[in-house]
Amino acid sequence: MWYWLFKYIFMGPLLTLLGRPKVEGLEYIPRSGPMILASNHLAVADSFYKPLVVSRRITFLAKSEYFTGTGIKGWFQRWFYTAAGQVPIDRSDADSAQAALTTAARVLGEGKLLGMYPEGTRSPDGRLYKGKTGLARLALETGVPVIPVAMIGTDSVNPPGSKMWRFGRVTVKFGKPMDFSRFEGLAGNRFIERAVIDEVMYELMRLSGQEYVDLYAADVKDGNAELAAKPSARMPEVAAG
Repeated sequence: MWYWLFKYIFMGPLLTLLGRPKVEGLEYIPRSGPMILASNHLAVADSFYKPLVVSRRITFLAKSEYFTGTGIKGWFQRWFYTAAGQVPIDRSDADSAQAALTTAARVLGEGKLLGMYPEGTRSPDGRLYKGKTGLARLALETGVPVIPVAMIGTDSVNPPGSKMWRFGRVTVKFGKPMDFSRFEGLAGNRFIERAVIDEVMYELMRLSGQEYVDLYAADVKDGNAELAAKPSARMPEVAAG
């Protein structure tokens, strides 16, 4: 209930006023059934504007720490993230990466839309960074199609590092569903997983118009001067198969 109240009453109208969202390709979102929404990541606002323009509820994964706080602050944080459609990653598995995939597979098994950011973190400078293969493994293990989603302008409405939101124009572009059934049975093959995620990133680059950087965004954020200074690499043409 709170998810829809936030969307249509508490936050939705304000977000619409600030970002005047424009949406393209909404017809690619199925009315029912599981689907992975793979998006570029420019700002915190990405996780608000995507659900705003999609009629179905979108579920995102969140660190379990967001749901285990104590006191009033912990209660509010737990309530807010739950209301915003986020679920905690089950970290009972010693491997946190596998725990995330297990939780994601459970969400998809329930027939839901799962929102993921293959870059793993927000872009430090507005460019598109190398995708991590977790999303590819999930798609291969579950057989669920991937819809690329380009977020444009969210970093102007919600500048990274700033607590202030501004007026701007947000565009959300949905691409055609990507079917990787041709790789059935090859989950766990790192070369196949890299090919799959590169194909997804190529579509995100095409939809968003961002410059591609063949580095992980987290490495650049960690302050590695050599990596940050390395010139960007053009994403090669990817065969659609």
